[in-house]
Amino acid sequence: MTEGPTGQSSQPARIDPIRAGLLCRCPNCGEGRLYAGFLKVVDRCEVCAFDFTRLNTGDGAAIFIMQISGGLVVFSALFAMIAWNPPIWLLLLIAMPLTVGLSVGLMRPGKGVMIALQMRNKAGQHDHV
Repeated sequence: MTEGPTGQSSQPARIDPIRAGLLCRCPNCGEGRLYAGFLKVVDRCEVCAFDFTRLNTGDGAAIFIMQISGGLVVFSALFAMIAWNPPIWLLLLIAMPLTVGLSVGLMRPGKGVMIALQMRNKAGQHDHV
C-alpha cells in the first residue's frame, strides 16, 4: 500500500472478498459493518468512509442463494427418497423449513460477497476517454 500525505493509505487494503462477505464487514477496510439492517447496506463505512451508494447487487445474490439452497435440499430429498423411501409428507416437513433456513441464513453473507466482488472488479466504474 502507498501512504498518502496524511499518513493514510490511498489504496484499499487487500481484503479477501469472500472472507469480508462472510463476516459482513466492509470489503474496503475489513473492519466496518456492511449492513444497517438485515439486508440494508450502509451508505458509508463507519471506519474508512467508503461510499456504498454507487454499488448495486440487485437480485444477483438472491438468485445464487436460491439455487444453492434449492439444489442442496432437492438432491438431499432425492437421495433420501431413493435410499429410505419415506412418506412425501415427511420429506416436505423437513425440506421446506430447511430451504427457508438455508436461504435466510446464506443471504447476508451471499450479498456481502457480491458487494465485495463488485468492489474488487470495479464494476460500474468506467473511465470514459
